[in-house]
Amino acid sequence: MRMTPSSDEAIHGLQPALLWQRFFELSQIPRASKKEAQVTAHLEALFQSLNLKYTKDKVGNLIAKVPATRGYSKAPIVVLQGHSDMVCEKNRDVQHDFDKDPIQLRRTGDWITANGTTLGADNGIGVAAALAILSDKTAVHGPLEILITVDEETGLTGANQLSDKRLHGKYLLNLDTEDDGVFCIGCAGGVDTVGMFELETQALATGAHQAWRLQLGGLKGGHSGTDIHRGRANAIRLLARTWHTLQVLKPQVFDWSGGSKRNAIPREAEMGLVIPENAESRLKEIVQECQAQFQTEFSLSETDIKLELVPAPLPEAVWSARLARRVAQVLLALPSGVQQMSMAIPGLVETSTNLATVTIENGRLRIGTSQRSSVESAKHALAAGIAACFKLAGAKVQQTDGYPGWQPKPDAQLLQICSKVYRTQAGQDPHIEAVHAGLECGILGNKYPAMEMISFGPTITGAHSPDERVHIPAVRKFYDLLKNILKAIAESENIH
Repeated sequence: MRMTPSSDEAIHGLQPALLWQRFFELSQIPRASKKEAQVTAHLEALFQSLNLKYTKDKVGNLIAKVPATRGYSKAPIVVLQGHSDMVCEKNRDVQHDFDKDPIQLRRTGDWITANGTTLGADNGIGVAAALAILSDKTAVHGPLEILITVDEETGLTGANQLSDKRLHGKYLLNLDTEDDGVFCIGCAGGVDTVGMFELETQALATGAHQAWRLQLGGLKGGHSGTDIHRGRANAIRLLARTWHTLQVLKPQVFDWSGGSKRNAIPREAEMGLVIPENAESRLKEIVQECQAQFQTEFSLSETDIKLELVPAPLPEAVWSARLARRVAQVLLALPSGVQQMSMAIPGLVETSTNLATVTIENGRLRIGTSQRSSVESAKHALAAGIAACFKLAGAKVQQTDGYPGWQPKPDAQLLQICSKVYRTQAGQDPHIEAVHAGLECGILGNKYPAMEMISFGPTITGAHSPDERVHIPAVRKFYDLLKNILKAIAESENIH
């Protein structure tokens, strides 16, 4: 389906109007990870229009200096931080070019969502809140530094490349958490492990054959950190299981793809296969049996699993039997999901891995995985195990340097200030927690060890998937909380 022209009707009348207007502006600008040039130019123009001094580093990070409200120039500097990029996911039937098309905002009850694509509330709402403060004449604050990083979603590149001499704040407020009423004070570290197979092919054997594309979709997907414990199905794993079951038909493979982002649980996967012409009936029976099995196994976490066969033209070449066997075995053997729960914090995932992507690039089949843990040694041990699995299957392995976790400091002064403000505003204590996801605070904390940090935000569900949505009432509470925290810091520590 083709999307309708963009409009701001979805945010009409919403409060705080400044924040929603900034978010709408961001939603109209393509800002895929590693492609932030347009949104960076937009932010520069905004800073210039407000006569703010700002700098841009070699990777595109922006830091704007914001003068204090009159009378609070001696208050400690506070850094407001978010990232400008977004995860670009869409449903298969949606025509959308993330390099050109604006996000189509929709309002459904108390939620803002998008039309079949990711919304970009992660982290567009946080960035919009920081930008709204710049023009909000009711906001009271000391000196501010607005830090907008790039490429958070696919490599934390901006945070990694940021100089350790650019910021001067005492406190940092990261606006990239997705639960109303929660202050995050710790996060997991991560590393990516990729296995690569040379694409060995051979001519299709003579005889009567049929070609099919086996497609698995309809899954919820979600964030490979914050949603990894929810028991959702992994499209790549389910398709690999189907492939294994089909071995009785001696299928020949000519294509494989699945997932799209290292930090998203794959929602869809597809493979091309060739079978003897007389095996069509049995092929369809097995596919139906597998779908029924999957629907039973995941009846409580998935509601729309679809395993479908689509006729395809016969290919000129298929994978070698050796390659097909190795790939099938490694996809079955690779773990995916929660590996260890935290013994220190009930309910917190400590260590996990995500079988994220299968792609064919430059004559190679690439299988992408991502490991996370709040314990550095456990992270590296799991990544080594994944690499060993690939090597046993004959694949070459690449691993990223990874990024560190963020160690909680429950006695930090900033947390005490924020908690007091929250109790006054909400009439109850906030939830204090760590998350099983990568936040830039881990990297920034390594660069600025004396800077106290906290992360918070409004309720966002379905991040990194087309089901992403943000809760409208929570956005107003979030913005009020941000303003009240800034005022409390300015008033409690302003040096006259």
